[in-house]
Amino acid sequence: MAMEPSGRDVAVVLDGYSFMECPRWRDGRLWVSDFYTNQVLATDGRGNVEVMAEVPGQPSGLGFLPDGRALIISMRDHRVLVRDESGGLAEHANLSDAVPAVLNDMVVDERGRAYVGNFGFDLMGGAAMRDTTLCRVDPDGTVTTVADGLRFPNGMVILHGEVLVVAETFAGRLTAFDLDENGDLTNQRVWAHFGEPPATDDVETALARLEVAPDGICADAEGAVWVADALHARLLRVREGGEILDEIPTGTGVYACMLGGDDGRTLFACSAPSFAEHERRATREARLLAVEVEVPHAGLP
Repeated sequence: MAMEPSGRDVAVVLDGYSFMECPRWRDGRLWVSDFYTNQVLATDGRGNVEVMAEVPGQPSGLGFLPDGRALIISMRDHRVLVRDESGGLAEHANLSDAVPAVLNDMVVDERGRAYVGNFGFDLMGGAAMRDTTLCRVDPDGTVTTVADGLRFPNGMVILHGEVLVVAETFAGRLTAFDLDENGDLTNQRVWAHFGEPPATDDVETALARLEVAPDGICADAEGAVWVADALHARLLRVREGGEILDEIPTGTGVYACMLGGDDGRTLFACSAPSFAEHERRATREARLLAVEVEVPHAGLP
């Protein structure tokens, strides 16, 4: 049963960006990708911002290697980039031969293995939906397909170091895998679902039928997952099995979230009026929001 909206204050941390995604809390700052300015930013949450990288291929998923270097998805040229301490970028891996569409979100495990999703089809061009894959990028840049049959894999978290949960946006569910010592994914199962997956390959029809469109996600210390519902302007806290424990309305579209702050209890969220590229590329209406919650961050990212 869904909870009543919380009524907590949602603050605006940053304003005037294009379309922010994939927030990550690291060493006292929140890193975030801004799609159409081609920038990766870092903010202390008090209005101070530093440009950490310029990514002409459009930045998306972010993560960090064990030595602290950042990994950055370059969506359009299917690459994972690595940022050194001086801010320089180099190619870490090229997934062009492994994926059918632009890259999307990413989670990096404690050993530096990156799990990377892709759209599966030309979303912005109006193509029919197709299921797609997850790839693993090992620390040496080797690319391996580790899962398939996923409907728009999006945000990902790793719980307890041994379970990977991925949001399948157009299936309206969170899907879990066991993560073994070799980095392989096994025992695929539904972790939480929000109604029946729409039985259609038409994007507009699917959007009209989804009860929740899970986009970016993050995890807390009680094993619950915060979900950015890309269609209904809200953040949902979900328990395994699908029970909704909390709901925070955001007043505008919300596409990713991350727990951070000094005590891990600040829930940051990336918001914009819509997600369509032709509506967002030339505008600067995206905001980074923040709201305080009770249970702190845990897991990866």
